[in-house]
Amino acid sequence: MNPSENSAGAAADIRWSGQRVDAVEAGALPGLERVSGLVRSVRTPEFAGITFHEVLAKSALNHVPDTARMLPGEWTINPYRGCSHACIYCYARPTHEHLGMGLGTDFETQIVVKTNVAEVLRTELAKKRTLPDRVALGTNTDPYQRAEGRYRLMPGIIEALAGAGVDFSILTKGSLIRRDLDLLVQASRKVDVQLGLSIAVVDDELQHLMEPGTPSASARLATVRAIRDAGLDCTVFAAPFLPGLTDSAEQIDELLAAIEGAGATNVLPTLLYLQPGVKELYLAWVDREHPHLSAGYRRIYRDGTRASREYAGEFHARLRPAMLRHGFRLPGPEVHDLFALHGRRGKGSEAPAPRAAAPTLF
Repeated sequence: MNPSENSAGAAADIRWSGQRVDAVEAGALPGLERVSGLVRSVRTPEFAGITFHEVLAKSALNHVPDTARMLPGEWTINPYRGCSHACIYCYARPTHEHLGMGLGTDFETQIVVKTNVAEVLRTELAKKRTLPDRVALGTNTDPYQRAEGRYRLMPGIIEALAGAGVDFSILTKGSLIRRDLDLLVQASRKVDVQLGLSIAVVDDELQHLMEPGTPSASARLATVRAIRDAGLDCTVFAAPFLPGLTDSAEQIDELLAAIEGAGATNVLPTLLYLQPGVKELYLAWVDREHPHLSAGYRRIYRDGTRASREYAGEFHARLRPAMLRHGFRLPGPEVHDLFALHGRRGKGSEAPAPRAAAPTLF
């Protein structure tokens, strides 16, 4: 299978046929008529090239298996499947294959929208004997991608969680979260609300190539400032750092300086992670856009999904002094919680080390 193509244009190929019903309900959401399952597929001029598949979900809360790599044992909500941000390196791309779609263009042009997710969530929370300790949003696809401007699912989700007394976290690349800041402030008076913005690239040209559907870095930095001005904490996920593209000492310093200037509570830096499928897609992009880096990438990721220990050591030697210089502490290897670093901002006690040399693997 070509990972960049596996068109979902034919409805028969979509694995929702068992959810189709013909019943009609007068009280359905505006513009929607089906009461469960796949309601309709929609294309609109303002979202050129994107098809929204509106579904009525049967559940809203997902429990992450204890064996999962990320957030083991946690509860999550994914109001959307697929993401129009179209980040070439996105680790969530393979989840689209569970729908019978491809992890390439399908992931960014065939967006599943759970139109009733807030209503279902309220029902689930009301029935649960034991409520989740916390619910995470944005750990798979972005809840504030462009579609949220059309469907407005997040306000209902925020209200449902806060009303039930459930703590929650949101990770996004979308500046649209600013629309809901007043609601998030209100929620924070009832529950613990933890917010994170993901910013990987500050160079506008590179950002447009790698994350064509995302707001600019400056827009996201302004969103960090708006969150902090509203009195809420905001961690910036400096993620992922990209070998040969955003990992020099100067680039690291530029990004961290911008994040510090925006007032971020803390920074969580991570290296590029390339799981199967995404790895092939990303390396094909490197071959096309930056062929001079192709051999280096294949050396760094020769053993699988993670960068080699040699490269990781070089990178962290450049990262560590920059983190300290800008008032952020590096997380230790024991930190697995995506939001464990809130409140840990401040100058480290160790003096910054000299800047490390530029990457040697390219």
